Amino acid sequence: MARKTDLLGRLADLSEDAIQRLSDAPGADRIVNALNATRDRVDDLQRRVRGLEDLEKRLASLERKVDKLSKSGSTSSASRSSKTTTTKSSGGSRAKQS
Repeated sequence: MARKTDLLGRLADLSEDAIQRLSDAPGADRIVNALNATRDRVDDLQRRVRGLEDLEKRLASLERKVDKLSKSGSTSSASRSSKTTTTKSSGGSRAKQS
């Protein structure tokens, strides 16, 4: 167990040294700023995608409601169209022209 801890400690020391060398390199601040900006953009994108998932759920719910209403409304609209047709064919009323 002591050997694994020693190995992990050495890796941690090496990575700290590597990060320190990178930060001392010329232009490193621009790279760090670009990485931070990228992180912020990815966070914003994740937030927006989560919002889209909620919208998709709401849309699916609304589509089910519309389907249900159109199925129940199709029988009443069919009876309306037959009444309109009967009225038009008898000449009793004028139809609107669109």
